[in-house]
Amino acid sequence: MYRGTLVATRFNPVIRAFYQRLCSAGKAKKLALTACMRKLLTILNAIACHKTSWQPPCEALGTAPPPA
Repeated sequence: MYRGTLVATRFNPVIRAFYQRLCSAGKAKKLALTACMRKLLTILNAIACHKTSWQPPCEALGTAPPPA
């Protein structure tokens, strides 16, 4: 889980933004990484429960949501 979260903090836009926000708020890097592990686990649990693929929210990618 640790190694997967390290990769996610570098390449996953949602986890990266969460990690950077925690670090900029003065949290210790290991504490921020542990919080990211928990967030990643909740995302994976939701994927397993709903049997869907994961799609990041539009805000995480820096794009506007599609028009309604």
